[in-house]
Amino acid sequence: MLLVLAVFGVAAIILPALVRALGRRVFLVAGLVSFGAFVHTLLQAPAILDGDPEAYPIERLAWVTQLQLTLDLSMDPLSWVLALVITGIGSLVLVYCSWYFADDEPGLGRFAAVLLAFAGAMYGLVTANDVYLLFVFWEATSVFSYLLIGHYTGRRASRGAALQALITTTLGGLVMLVGLVLLSVQARSSSLDVILSSSPAGALTTTAVFLVLVGALSKSAIVPVHFWLPGAMAAPTPVSAYLHAAAMVKAGIYLIARFAPAFFDMPGWREVLVGLGVATMLLGGYIALKQTDLKLLLAYGTVSQLGFLTVVAGYGTRDTALAALALLMAHALFKGALFLIVGIIDHEAGTRDLRKLSGLGRRSPILATIAALSLASMSGVPPLFGFVAKETVLYGLLVGVESGDPIAVVAVVGVVLGSVLTVAYSLRFFWGAFARKAGVDDVTSLEHVRRGFLFAPTVLAITSLALGPLAGLADRALAGYPTLFEAPEGKPYTLALWHGFEPALGLSALTIVLGAALFVARTRVAAAQKRLSTGLSASEAYWDVMSGVDRFSARITSLTQRGSLSFYLGVILLVFIAVTTAGLVAGSTWRTDVRVWDYPAQLAIAVVMIAAAIAATQVQKRFAALVTVGVTGFGMSALFALQGAPDLAITQILVELVTLIAFVLVLRRLPAKLGDRHGSHHRVLRAVIAIAAGIVMVLIALVAAGARTTERISLAWPELAFVDGRGSNIVNVALVDIRGWDTMGELAVVIAAATGVASLLFIRGRVDSTSRAQRVTMRRRARARVQQSRVESIPGERRNAWILAGPTLDPRHRSILLEVVVRLIFHAVIVLSLYVLFTGHNLPGGGFAGGLIAGLALVARYLAGGRHELTAAVPVGAGAVLGTGIAIAAGAAIVPLLFGADALTSTYWKAELWLLGEVSFVTSTIFDIGVYLVVVGLVLDVLRSLGAEVDRQGDDASDRASGRRVDSTLADSTLADSTKADSTKEGRS
Repeated sequence: MLLVLAVFGVAAIILPALVRALGRRVFLVAGLVSFGAFVHTLLQAPAILDGDPEAYPIERLAWVTQLQLTLDLSMDPLSWVLALVITGIGSLVLVYCSWYFADDEPGLGRFAAVLLAFAGAMYGLVTANDVYLLFVFWEATSVFSYLLIGHYTGRRASRGAALQALITTTLGGLVMLVGLVLLSVQARSSSLDVILSSSPAGALTTTAVFLVLVGALSKSAIVPVHFWLPGAMAAPTPVSAYLHAAAMVKAGIYLIARFAPAFFDMPGWREVLVGLGVATMLLGGYIALKQTDLKLLLAYGTVSQLGFLTVVAGYGTRDTALAALALLMAHALFKGALFLIVGIIDHEAGTRDLRKLSGLGRRSPILATIAALSLASMSGVPPLFGFVAKETVLYGLLVGVESGDPIAVVAVVGVVLGSVLTVAYSLRFFWGAFARKAGVDDVTSLEHVRRGFLFAPTVLAITSLALGPLAGLADRALAGYPTLFEAPEGKPYTLALWHGFEPALGLSALTIVLGAALFVARTRVAAAQKRLSTGLSASEAYWDVMSGVDRFSARITSLTQRGSLSFYLGVILLVFIAVTTAGLVAGSTWRTDVRVWDYPAQLAIAVVMIAAAIAATQVQKRFAALVTVGVTGFGMSALFALQGAPDLAITQILVELVTLIAFVLVLRRLPAKLGDRHGSHHRVLRAVIAIAAGIVMVLIALVAAGARTTERISLAWPELAFVDGRGSNIVNVALVDIRGWDTMGELAVVIAAATGVASLLFIRGRVDSTSRAQRVTMRRRARARVQQSRVESIPGERRNAWILAGPTLDPRHRSILLEVVVRLIFHAVIVLSLYVLFTGHNLPGGGFAGGLIAGLALVARYLAGGRHELTAAVPVGAGAVLGTGIAIAAGAAIVPLLFGADALTSTYWKAELWLLGEVSFVTSTIFDIGVYLVVVGLVLDVLRSLGAEVDRQGDDASDRASGRRVDSTLADSTLADSTKADSTKEGRS
């Protein structure tokens, strides 16, 4: 089964690439995959029909071992029958698609891949033996159906129908997930077999089961969410034939049948399923009588039949369980064939409107015969398999009536009335599609329907015809599932074409007669329906609700998303204060262990931090506010250092420096003052919120510090770091070894943040690296400046190129002192960053701190020489640095798997080297190198986004304002002239 799922997945991925070579014949390849799955399922028949549950195929693959989640797949009689329907009819529909679509159909490869993937998801759904795996496949079918229904992306109706189906079925699926979680908690297992065999009871279990039923009923389009299925007829006809007749809508019926043996006697089970099923059957049949579109007629007929199936599958006896499986098979055969027939009519005649069709029966007698067989099976006419299934249903329900069950009475009355409607709209379909009508021209385009087009519906119709006389064979195939219910007294009922003259046969004949009479009186029935029309529609109600949700959302958005940072912050803090205070008040007795300070220096640092925080609220300039806020961060670094956490102190200092510089880069483009209106509105309210938030944070710190009841797990970290991680720096070992997965996730967040910042700033395309020619030009310019060393304005002043891009700066913005300092310290700082990186396993530091130090070196280069100096210092893109870093970190995690170890497992080497002495190396250092590069890439990205790109945009704006031509390549026109002069001199030499 796992192999079958894998083949479905791989084939779905490959199919789009085959379209160019095969065209529409790619559907034949997809059909071959589905047929192979059908054969594989059919070969499981000996184990299934043997009747021994121990012999049923079971496969298990570990998924998330920490959560005890496994990929459990199993096949029993119920899932075996559904798998045969899914794969068998799926292969026929895929073959049909090769005739239905043209080679130039837009999105042909995508459609084939999604349809095959849907078949695989349905196969996984019915074989899943774990509730969470079942839910994954359940939602996958919703997503794939969304893509299939919305295949015609250019049509608004297709997009709307796809969205309607997705929202309805996904919402039901989420409700179902809650029920599955509750059941798994009750049974202490996520195994479907364990949950059903344990049959947990109680109010919580009842709630959970009905939540599961919400998902099942929404998937099978049961009232009141029946409207999504007729709307889905905007999809191509093969989608309707497969998803909405044979596969997807059967998922809800399957789930009801799966849960029925364990919960059919639960209070409310029968009442809800029988009541909703009867209502759906009657409503669907009634609306089908009004339709003039053949496809919509079948769609509402499908809704009616799904209600029929819900009644039978949910009733919960041995005979109705057998009838449910028989009816499920019969429905898949006749309704799949009828949808495919509608596709042929629409494809060849160009219309599905029964008012415009005439004479098709005479023009295409084979197609009319196939339709007649399928319609007869749907109406319950012998000797079709539909008759066998319907008679079995009536027999099982009549047994309940004889026992005095009022629910059975409701079911029998509803099924009989619904069957009358079924016969009536079946006759209406045949008359509308194939009869000659007065005043309507005969359709001649179906005179020569291609045989390949007729293959799939012919196979389905003949199967319906053959299974009637062969009902005994079908009974043997379906008999395994009913054994899960209590056996009735006497000889059990079996599927057969003839059981003699009995009440079930009489009721079946009555439905045919009354249905035919209803069709004969169709004119008066239509007039009565028109008079009784209320104008109400479930679909319109859905769209009204969605429009109301949109208006409500827009109103809430206009109230809350006001573009005011202070408003957003106020809302966040108010929610934080309210929720946290409620938790503190409702909690148990607070236990606090207050100690004012450990060292007197802590008090002095706290006073400075408080003063800086107060000053930040009073200053009027942005830079002053930034500096005063930064003081609090440096104060926190000092507190870390006093508490014996040098790693945290160093990291905090470096982060504060980089953050301060990043803010300064932004502030260059903002007004110096905060603004006249800053802080002038609601000052008292703001102060109250700020004070309340501060008090709550203090309380949280006090309560959290005294809430510990057991020994701290961090006490074991020194031993873990030294013995397992081979390092003395606990913090660094924890980041790259003990909690390496956390660090991997944080690296991904850092890369996402860097990408987000860059995407907001780079408005003309991201160009953050230099070509070799540009770097050569820059070096020539610097050498020319050094060689000239000529005195310009002040005697003794020499314009020396201490850094590469220094000569490209405007002399008014240039600082020789800064250039000299940067020239002297840059390489030393880079060496220091590498030292911190490689010694961080045993000394304060590590990849994060080393990366920040290297980033500060790049900051110095940028401040001294501008954006061209930054480009010269790191001639590669920031994205390349970030990508290399995450690749190295991921490689360090993956490589141990190749040697049979767990991911992120580290290895320790120690050796004596000449001149260096004893050298040790831990492979987790490689992971730390990745961290180093990611941090360097982040700083580089920030500098090029908030620094270099902002500079470039500012220069462009200045040039446009002055009317000059913008040169956005590397430097200004002076650099170009100098390069030209250099080239001339070299040529002469």
